[in-house]
Amino acid sequence: MLHCLFLPPVTLDDWLARIEQLHPEEIELGLDRLRVVAERLSLLHFACPVITVGGTNGKGSTVQLMERLARAAGYSTALYTSPHILRFNERVRLNGEPAGDVSLCAAFQAVEAARGGVALTYFEFSTLAAWWLFQSCSPDLLIQEVGLGGRLDAVNLLDADVSVITSVGLDHQDWLGDTREQIAREKAGILRAGRPLLYGEEDMPSTIALCAADGGAHLLRAGEVFGVQGQRLYWQQDNARRTLELNEAVPLGSDNLASAVQALALVGRLPETDIGTVAMATSLPGRCQHVVIQGVHWYLDVGHNREALRRFHERLPRPLGRQLLLCGMLADKPAEALEVFRPSVDHWYFAGLGGHRGRTAEQLRSALPSLSLLSSQWSEYQDVATATDALLAEAQKGDQVVVCGSFHTVAEAMSVLGLGLE
Repeated sequence: MLHCLFLPPVTLDDWLARIEQLHPEEIELGLDRLRVVAERLSLLHFACPVITVGGTNGKGSTVQLMERLARAAGYSTALYTSPHILRFNERVRLNGEPAGDVSLCAAFQAVEAARGGVALTYFEFSTLAAWWLFQSCSPDLLIQEVGLGGRLDAVNLLDADVSVITSVGLDHQDWLGDTREQIAREKAGILRAGRPLLYGEEDMPSTIALCAADGGAHLLRAGEVFGVQGQRLYWQQDNARRTLELNEAVPLGSDNLASAVQALALVGRLPETDIGTVAMATSLPGRCQHVVIQGVHWYLDVGHNREALRRFHERLPRPLGRQLLLCGMLADKPAEALEVFRPSVDHWYFAGLGGHRGRTAEQLRSALPSLSLLSSQWSEYQDVATATDALLAEAQKGDQVVVCGSFHTVAEAMSVLGLGLE
């Protein structure tokens, strides 16, 4: 009788390929299976404060600001975020630096040894590996970003000292619900009784307050306890109102900065000074990212829902030349959200995205029938790389190239453009 021995993967790519195959579904919401393995690894309690950040848009920007501000105050940080753009290592950061391949492989091996026959999704396995690595480093602050929803997301297994919901919009409706109120209820599942729950938009769904009251959380709303008035940032700290004049635009958004500052103030990890300086110097790849290549202004953003694309459009400066739009979107994302760009785009570059959730360029263009009523023109490309090459050849000095629609779109364009991460 032959026995097949399991040989542990050698490289990080090997591990990632393996954990993609461990569970028949890409997503399976729920915490029971995860809890079994987390308890075996003793990962359910951290000595440092934990901040969990959920929301439809603004999560990545908010956690980036938190990390930079806490480090500026002299605290060591651990950050877990998703998805990544170019490399998996982006998801797991210690003191602002992506975890190395060797450390991640050790973490994956620890999870593999502990899980036994428990089937874990890619995100669940990754979450446990990140926690295992963080436990070994004893950070002063752990910041984690929700992957999908909140209530049943893997990161919600860990009790947060402060929970943050940056915003609520219509996204992932197959999983979370068809209305803002339904989606808000799922996202509010990250709250904890007796602990603060921050909501980062002034327009708050009513279910947030209901969930906070039912769950015994202390709700702090933007526009009341913290937020931005004109150029002035304000927040609550040590039972007093604090303010800061913002002399320049915050690259990742002053609203996201307000949420980050308030959360850090609540856990005692906010710098006494230099908040504005740090915020002005903090950016994030794929969030209204601006680069100039041979006189052409490229703006790249991972936004893929109505609110995110509208916000991106509003932040774009008026182009000196033509505006050229490269877009690729997954089939389950709202193509009609691209309509916000319609009045200003001179030429559309539609690109196909692969995979089982992919959408061809022709399918994306067909979802925007109003284009036929305009003088603007379009081209269709099999993939983002080909569309990016075409733009590199056709864009002229002073033109503005806008890249948006998906993390995949931005990642492929960045690779062709030779853009790395910070």
